[in-house]
Amino acid sequence: MVALPTMNMLRAITVPAGLLQKCPNPHKRHITKFNYRRSKSMSTMASADSLPEHVMKVAAISGSLRKSSFNRGLLRSAVEIAKESIPHMEIDILEIAHLPFVNTDLEVNNRFPPSVEELRAKVLQADCILFASPEYNYSVTSPLKNTLDWASRHPNAWSDKPAAIMSAGGGYGGGLSQYHLRQIGVYLNLHFINKPELRIRAFEPPAKFDGDGNLIDDKIRELMKELLLSLSAYTRRLQNK
Repeated sequence: MVALPTMNMLRAITVPAGLLQKCPNPHKRHITKFNYRRSKSMSTMASADSLPEHVMKVAAISGSLRKSSFNRGLLRSAVEIAKESIPHMEIDILEIAHLPFVNTDLEVNNRFPPSVEELRAKVLQADCILFASPEYNYSVTSPLKNTLDWASRHPNAWSDKPAAIMSAGGGYGGGLSQYHLRQIGVYLNLHFINKPELRIRAFEPPAKFDGDGNLIDDKIRELMKELLLSLSAYTRRLQNK
């Protein structure tokens, strides 16, 4: 039979002081780590809250060059709506009338004409694109197609950009131009939002625009606001912001 240790024997057992120092309280160590991680996490959250909201830059392009065109008027209204109702969104209307016709002879030493370089830089800097695309002969206008082609020259400035389309005109309200623009966008790697659609039958009563091409229909302005909000949400989702 094995003899069990007596109480006197147990009292006689001593533990070296060094060993006690090497074995700190595991619960205390766990709490210390937890508090450190929690403190670090809260500090990170506080820093994120203090960061300014990212300003979404929208490059807006009208396929019509006429100053009082309905489609240029749509873009002017979009600028106003963004300033009034959509925080952290800035819309910059890009001018395309001065662009030369696409001609690769104008590309010298891997550089484009100055007006094209300026356009491409603004497209690259934008978070997303807003098109106002009138319908000419069942398709997009030649100035808009010229713009799309210049900015698509290598490296493609349109690639991976979220985009939205609106249009005003007769018939389908520019519906066929929107359809063709979406087809072109497939090759350019543009990502168009699908809803809501904004196609305005500009020549049907009541009047939607004044004599200077300014939008005067409040219902259409509300639809445009929904379009811009959808573009904003889609852009942030693609950018993971």
